[in-house]
Amino acid sequence: MAIESIVIVGGGTAGWMAAAALSRLKTGRELAVTLVESEQIGTVGVGEATIPPFVQFNQLLEIDEAEMLAAVGGTFKLGIQFANWGAEGESYIHPFGSYGYDVAGLSFPHIWHRMRQEGDKRPIQVFNLETMAAYFGKFSRTQDYARDDLPPMNYAYHIDAGRYARFLRGYAEARGVVRQEGKVADVSLDPESGYVSSITMEDGARIAGDLFIDCSGFRGLLIEQALETGYEDWRHLLPCDRAVAVPCDRPPNAPVAPFTRATAHGAGWQWEVPLQHRNGNGHVYCSEFMSDDEAWSILRSNIAGEPGAEPNFLRFVTGRRKKFWNRNVVAIGLAAGFMEPLESTSIHLIGTGISKLVAVLSLSGITQPQQDAYNRLTGKEYARIRDFLVLHYNATRRDDTQFWDHCRTMAVPETLTEKIELFRATGQIFREEDELFAETSWAAVMMGQGIAMEGHNPLADTLDREKLAREMGEIEKSIRFLVEHMPAHGDYLNRYCPARPA
Repeated sequence: MAIESIVIVGGGTAGWMAAAALSRLKTGRELAVTLVESEQIGTVGVGEATIPPFVQFNQLLEIDEAEMLAAVGGTFKLGIQFANWGAEGESYIHPFGSYGYDVAGLSFPHIWHRMRQEGDKRPIQVFNLETMAAYFGKFSRTQDYARDDLPPMNYAYHIDAGRYARFLRGYAEARGVVRQEGKVADVSLDPESGYVSSITMEDGARIAGDLFIDCSGFRGLLIEQALETGYEDWRHLLPCDRAVAVPCDRPPNAPVAPFTRATAHGAGWQWEVPLQHRNGNGHVYCSEFMSDDEAWSILRSNIAGEPGAEPNFLRFVTGRRKKFWNRNVVAIGLAAGFMEPLESTSIHLIGTGISKLVAVLSLSGITQPQQDAYNRLTGKEYARIRDFLVLHYNATRRDDTQFWDHCRTMAVPETLTEKIELFRATGQIFREEDELFAETSWAAVMMGQGIAMEGHNPLADTLDREKLAREMGEIEKSIRFLVEHMPAHGDYLNRYCPARPA
């Protein structure tokens, strides 16, 4: 059966990202795209930090970057600073972009390790542009200096998720998406195929569709409540199951950091996301080891300014639906699964879910191979992101609380154990297929949390030492030159994309 009508159930970031992307399919064809949401149902709205693929998502929609950032009070993000994860008092930055560059076919950490064994004392961080710019609070885009002899700047954004959803609503409605206000009261299934045939609103209105996108959040109105798809519970690997979130003012004249902060506490961690008009804050924690009151007390004591709203307490079960695409329903965002925002993957998984859907979608109808490919590829992506998040908890020397004792000693997936042991022994990290996190990401977290390289590829020892020393010197010199000549992040925002009033 041909797809002539697509219905998106739920708004927020997930719903309006889906609507914006699918609105582009309407060009030149008769395709109805309807989004149903209720202003009475709040959105989680804590996913305000993004990663570089989100920049590409906006570029594919041909959204003007400066206009969007001004509308959402956005800032630039060069990576994430992790504090107290390996041990209390320690910190490191997981940057976007690579350490150095490949030399003679070898990735830079092998070159760095060989030279370090021979007496070079420079930490690997000085060979990454994003790390050094973040440390000094600086920012520029690659096109601002546009020189082939200087490294590119890799970045993402911090955004106000509520404002971003409203921005995309304007984008989507201008391209023919129809918004319906109201709550869904009932879901009708076709008795033969089991497909969702329509939804009925509280006011009695019936909305039929050929393809349904479930963006209804944790409850999974279509994917779970109607189709009973099932859920894989990953709390044995990622034990945090609660969060409390609150915005706050930023002190006048305080610098706007070009990075997200993730600070570990006794039974979880705190995020700080700097926007132009405020900070976003939250505390993710494990209810087995910490009460709601204690979690809020810790967060309240560690934010930069006065709370801008009442604290928002959230409960979640880390994991994923057993199918992301079931019959004629595709789950996007929290309806598909949840992994805590430790590496800012929440909005990324919305974007990649939409991108995969658009890639395999055929408006001539729904086929089993489409569903199978979508579910297999999305399942792999969730599993590999899960392993990367588990690394942060498991690779710790902290023994000051029961929570960290549990994380340090828990059983982890064999795929993660293999990755750690291979890196420890040889410095080698293999990026499998199109997994999200590349070599620099894994190396940054492992080295940042105390998993040191004990060896390197022996081919590094065959290279001319003086030439390597010159290469490393030029890399460090280029980065130092760039950072010295960059404006402060706040100054860049004021010139390029000053926030508009809400």
